[in-house]
Amino acid sequence: METYLNLVDKILTEGKKKRTRTGIDKIVIFGEDINHNMSKGFPILTTKKMYTNAIFVELEGFIKGLTDKKWYQERKCNIWNEWCNPAKVPYGHDEGTKIRMKEERDLGPIYGFQWRHFGAEYNGYDFDYTGKGFDQLKDIVQKLKSEPDSTRMIVNAWSPLQLNQMALPPCHYSFTVNVIDNKLHLSWKQRSVDTMLGLPFNIASYATLLKLLAKESGFKEGNLIGHLEDLHIYINHIDKAREQLKRKPYPLPEVEITNFSSIFNWTHQQTNLINYHYHPKIEFPIAV
Repeated sequence: METYLNLVDKILTEGKKKRTRTGIDKIVIFGEDINHNMSKGFPILTTKKMYTNAIFVELEGFIKGLTDKKWYQERKCNIWNEWCNPAKVPYGHDEGTKIRMKEERDLGPIYGFQWRHFGAEYNGYDFDYTGKGFDQLKDIVQKLKSEPDSTRMIVNAWSPLQLNQMALPPCHYSFTVNVIDNKLHLSWKQRSVDTMLGLPFNIASYATLLKLLAKESGFKEGNLIGHLEDLHIYINHIDKAREQLKRKPYPLPEVEITNFSSIFNWTHQQTNLINYHYHPKIEFPIAV
């Protein structure tokens, strides 16, 4: 993950200060790409410990189209704890609002809902959406099997009419799949990039999605590409970002997916990291 560490260094060196909605300033650069050949190993940070269970659980929830915070929490994935559907609890910085946001389990029509039910009316986390909206993920899988030369394998999470119901507007707002020379490539676009907390998570999540789509369709794994826009490091992350840059990366691990039958039946328990060696964890505070 040398590319990632180079981005961190570039932000620290060239980033310009900018205010945020959270009240915590950040330093920012705009418009960078990462490109990882999946044959070189699974792209997960080794310069700090990553909570891999949360990565795989969240992706499983997205693939299933789930919007219930409690479902994620029951599987020890707590990344959505601080947020909820703002139509249920309007976003706010005061402690009372933060408590109510934490207690509300409805996340609104976030990523997975858009992947599996794009255009459907949102009626809460416990509504049966079977057959509702357009299933973008299913469409990609079908195209991979029937017309793999297509350049129309795109999934969008950005749905302007429903942004006011989403726990957070999508940071990574679309991804594209392409097959060249029997290899499946995946690129994603991200409008806002929390470089120290979010980006390592996003890289590993989309790498897992690439692996699952490749297994589903029978293609080899190609390149994982990220098109990153507002790349930032929060002011209260700077010292620990510098600490991380001092650490020498370990070789990348591999991922084993067991008992695979379909991407739509896959669960996080089927996914194991092999030979994952890492430096001690670094705690970065979350900006809410």
